[in-house]
Amino acid sequence: MINDRFYTKAMAKIYTDQGHFEKAAEIYRYLLEKNPEEEEFALSLAEVEKKMVEQEKINQNDLPKLFEKWIEVLFKYSSIKKIEKLKDYLAKF
Repeated sequence: MINDRFYTKAMAKIYTDQGHFEKAAEIYRYLLEKNPEEEEFALSLAEVEKKMVEQEKINQNDLPKLFEKWIEVLFKYSSIKKIEKLKDYLAKF
């Protein structure tokens, strides 16, 4: 039984356009392995890998903002819980 993937250049482009760079890179690597003389695959793979690096930088830059937001939500949650306890306490009277 032949275990051959059905990967195409069009599939890789769609994944790239959708921002799924890991999957696009996987497809381009596969296509390049099957067609090492195809310079277009090598160039496309390089472009996708560049986008992956850029995306990683963006994700790393977002971490402080996300952490700040997480702390803000945590404080709000804590305040809500305190108010609920106070409400329960006052309801006894």
